[in-house]
Amino acid sequence: MCDYYEAQDAVQLVFIKLHNNLSKVEQSKLKAWLFKVSYNTCIDILRKKRFSLLLSKADNAIEPIYIAEKNNDKLYAALATISAKDRALVFSRAIDNAEYSELEKIYGVSAAALRKRYERAKTKLANKLREYEQPEQNFERSNYNEQ
Repeated sequence: MCDYYEAQDAVQLVFIKLHNNLSKVEQSKLKAWLFKVSYNTCIDILRKKRFSLLLSKADNAIEPIYIAEKNNDKLYAALATISAKDRALVFSRAIDNAEYSELEKIYGVSAAALRKRYERAKTKLANKLREYEQPEQNFERSNYNEQ
């Protein structure tokens, strides 16, 4: 963790997790448990920070293709083409590993409907990413054929 305040947040989260799980953790394994939970908490914070930046950049997009050119990352452009609800669902499942039963309570939609929506969002993203790749491949082929 490079940021002092993020490190403080991580420590606070670890101690909350310790407090909530103290009865489950064996005294002899406390040090290893703290190390593992600290490591995983830091990774989670960094992962969420990275993807929250990704989400905010995609939300501020006026034109998806402009984002891809500006940031040299086609993923931003693909994310900007799906709805905010679908983006949130994709992040919840792919990044946070949220269960459909949890998401069902948050979204007020059945788990089956969320599964279907998630699959559709993944398909849209995959198709967009393939679209963004095709012009480069066609350009490379045409340059190769001219030589």
